[in-house]
Amino acid sequence: MPKPNNLVQTIERASAILDLVGDNPQGMSIRDLSAQLGLPKGTVHRLLSSLAYFGYIRQDAASRNYYLGLKLLDLAGRLESQLDLRKIAEPLLHGLADKSKETVHMAVFDQGEVVYIEKVESPLGTGGLRMASRVGARNPAHSCAVGKVLLSYLSEDELQDFISGKGLAVRTPNTISRAKALRRELQTVRVRGYALDDEENEEGIRCVAAPVLGSSGDSVAAISVSGPAFRMTKEVIQNAMKNEVVEVAAEISRRLGYAGPQRMRTAHETK
Repeated sequence: MPKPNNLVQTIERASAILDLVGDNPQGMSIRDLSAQLGLPKGTVHRLLSSLAYFGYIRQDAASRNYYLGLKLLDLAGRLESQLDLRKIAEPLLHGLADKSKETVHMAVFDQGEVVYIEKVESPLGTGGLRMASRVGARNPAHSCAVGKVLLSYLSEDELQDFISGKGLAVRTPNTISRAKALRRELQTVRVRGYALDDEENEEGIRCVAAPVLGSSGDSVAAISVSGPAFRMTKEVIQNAMKNEVVEVAAEISRRLGYAGPQRMRTAHETK
């Protein structure tokens, strides 16, 4: 990738520090980093202090040398899960679409929104209704089933930040647009293990979703079955569809290394 013209100097320097420290398993001193980067020690110290605060760098108390921080290990684990996720889930999602005869999605939570990372179209179509979802598209988290699942795994503080920052925009007459009602809905999602979208994001479309859990038990994604409300009736969802979604989500979770019970955890359990 070519170097962008608007590259942020601080990020460039921080990246160089991480590369140098990573290449030296014995650690590096401020003096060594200063010499190799061609930067004043004071500048290097400020960069190291910021990186250490966020966990990307750590300092050994005895040698005073700097090493890569454990935050990078956490990020590496998340990246590994994301890279494996689509490959592991793909055949199961196609199987779910074949069985349900409806459209199947997989989404992740990013910056207060859901991002669709997989979509398998219904073999029956959408009955003339336009479904706006596509791979890479974003949706408000509070108005769709996959979003509710992912929101239900946030801590209370994270949920409040989401509500304050994003707001609860009305997408249809059925959209939950009050914070108190959303909190009640998410508590229901945690208890029963799946979420519903009753024409809350798109009129004429119903969805049911369940969480995909990583090896640590945290949600890494959510999967859903979506279809026109005349086919995805409430009875169909309750009698069959919700079980199919939960079962496939549980199988993907197992293949990702999750060994615990497939149930929703409360916000207090997630933090």
